Amino acid sequence: MPSSIDTESLPLINRGRDAVRRVSSVWVGFRDFALRDNVLEVAVGLIVASAFTSVVNSLVADIILPPVSLMWQQSLAENFIVLKQGHNTTTHYNTFQQAQDDGAITWNYGHFLEKFIQFMLLGVTLYALAKFYSLFSSEAIIKYQTKCPACRKDISANAKRCPFCTSWQDGSDLNGH
Repeated sequence: MPSSIDTESLPLINRGRDAVRRVSSVWVGFRDFALRDNVLEVAVGLIVASAFTSVVNSLVADIILPPVSLMWQQSLAENFIVLKQGHNTTTHYNTFQQAQDDGAITWNYGHFLEKFIQFMLLGVTLYALAKFYSLFSSEAIIKYQTKCPACRKDISANAKRCPFCTSWQDGSDLNGH
């Protein structure tokens, strides 16, 4: 005996099917976005870059900066100039923390130098790593650029034509003149 469906419940059933279809469509769209090859490559690259940055920062903070700090007889980050005394104006500040606790306004050049050294060493290390990678790979990480003689925009050094003004980079044009 065929089951009879109450006609009042049909709109509810149809709304449920529509909701399942929409959720399924969203899930398929998310899956297609999140599991593409380039998204996964970027995610792995960010994880590796984070680990690499922590190693370089440790190299700077634990290996390079201690000998540099010997020149100032204190940690490089502890070098600062007091621009305005704090609440207790008769105090000489031995550390940045003392000055900050007293409310003094300071120019923290040592902390800036430390971060600048970390940045430069990270940049040099990444450049060296890219050059090392190019020794073993046919695909170069470092893309050299040149200026187009016609429009003066930066373009790939390997380009045959400028993508901006479409001029030929060997000096010839389409007509062969």
